[in-house]
Amino acid sequence: MIPPHERIPRSGPAADLAARLGALVPSIETERLRLRLPTLADFPAWAEILCSPRSVHMGGPYDRDEAYMEFASAVGAWLLRGHGAWTIESRASGEALGFVLLGFEPGDQEPELGFFLRTMAEGQGIAEEAARAARRHGWTLGLPSLVSYIDPPNARSVALAERLGARRDPEAEAALAGTVSEGALVYRHPRPEAAV
Repeated sequence: MIPPHERIPRSGPAADLAARLGALVPSIETERLRLRLPTLADFPAWAEILCSPRSVHMGGPYDRDEAYMEFASAVGAWLLRGHGAWTIESRASGEALGFVLLGFEPGDQEPELGFFLRTMAEGQGIAEEAARAARRHGWTLGLPSLVSYIDPPNARSVALAERLGARRDPEAEAALAGTVSEGALVYRHPRPEAAV
């Protein structure tokens, strides 16, 4: 059964306010993609990822209500921190392909660049294209640093972080001791002036 918060359409003044607030979140276009604020219409794609075994590297699989709370948290971060999740949308089809975020969750010691895709979007360079665009935006916000927290068995995310020029930071990994992120690999992203 689909819960009411997903199936009841929004309308009226509250929906108008949500649209005005959402219009303040930057959209970013790349050659193939549009990064835009997630909407309730994107939640099924989010749940497809988080409610499946594929989310094991992200603390999942989640049930649908837990996935919704993660979704609300990632979208709400825009109001709390000025950065959060974007839906990765195909410019050609308008389809939601996955999500990229500039996050700061409990246990994180630094702002995080995170990325996750639907199965049908993997292996096409989409995560790399979206992550590069999100990272460029993160630096414009004056963030002091950007890291990716990666579950050690997640070889695909490790490979992507390395393609992005990020390098493991053992000192940052040691600083996670006693937090909910303990055991994660920490990949530190280069600042633009350090990029070759």
